[in-house]
Amino acid sequence: MVADFTWAWIALALATFPATMGVVNLFLVRPPEGRPKDGSLVSVLIPARNEETHIAACLDAVLASRGVAIEVVVMDDGSTDRTAEIVRGYAARDARVRLEQAPPLPSGWTGKVHACQRLADAARGTHLLFIDADVRLAPDAAATMAGHAARTGAGMVTGVPRQIIGSLGEAATVPMINFLLICYLPGGGRAFTKRSGMAAACGQLLLVERGAYDHTGGHEAVKGVLHDGLALARLMRDAGHATEIVEGAGLATCRMYTNFADCWAGFSKNAREGMATPVGLPVWTAMLAGAHLWPFVFLPSTAAIIALALGFALRAAVTLRVREPWWTIPLHPLTVAVALAIQWTALVRGLMGKPAGWKGRAYQGTG
Repeated sequence: MVADFTWAWIALALATFPATMGVVNLFLVRPPEGRPKDGSLVSVLIPARNEETHIAACLDAVLASRGVAIEVVVMDDGSTDRTAEIVRGYAARDARVRLEQAPPLPSGWTGKVHACQRLADAARGTHLLFIDADVRLAPDAAATMAGHAARTGAGMVTGVPRQIIGSLGEAATVPMINFLLICYLPGGGRAFTKRSGMAAACGQLLLVERGAYDHTGGHEAVKGVLHDGLALARLMRDAGHATEIVEGAGLATCRMYTNFADCWAGFSKNAREGMATPVGLPVWTAMLAGAHLWPFVFLPSTAAIIALALGFALRAAVTLRVREPWWTIPLHPLTVAVALAIQWTALVRGLMGKPAGWKGRAYQGTG
């Protein structure tokens, strides 16, 4: 009984840490503010590989942008569906749209990173806004993000779009993106946290100032990674450029996946460059499981009840703030358990030498 009492209070301590950080970061991470400088041109850059189900809606949203001049460049990265045909139709109707064809993937590059570098090479803008084909940009997003960069001097402005969640499989995986960012990253990725180890970024919605991008070497400097947003943010901070996470729910929406199998595969792809390392993952397991799963073992002790109450209250606050569905909140313990299962599976696969795969390509990864 004494041992259980001690472990229950340790679990409470582990739950108090993210609760405290979450409250602080919910205050710190705010929507972007500012107006772009005169003469700004935002190049909206979209890597696309077999995106015929998404690309039209993506382009419709981008072309509704207001408040700043834009151009739209789509890089067809070896698609075997109607992606290129659809984009050509838009380009024929709107001079702001261009279609580019990605050259064969060179050795040492990952597919999306290579497409993004080629997009940057083709872009003419003062700012480069990289988005995924499943992102639906809000009309003021490009202008507001460029304005925020101008106001703050940040070389990178990024945020997590509001995640559209329509299935149990998505609910058990996707909410961990915002939960980890807000509750476990000191400073929430704001620019005053200058250390590269505290950088964060979301590759779904990432704006960089052209000069800062070129100065750091752009995507070519991180050509072998799978998690390009995070790698670019760290690279920029190391080079002396500020990077900033802003509240992204009002800037764009995104439905990443539609079922559990795709969620598992997608999150596994980036795991080795995040938590799934031999040194880091045991620590993350202790922190996450200790705070959000372990207290169930010690019910009905007071410490366990408080720990669980903190965890669910924190998850509710984050969920409401980032505008994700309220019905995902009771699934929080499942979401944590699935996240850890994905990370451990990715780590074991990596130690066994099995490559990560995505969209018909296999990569050893860098983790």
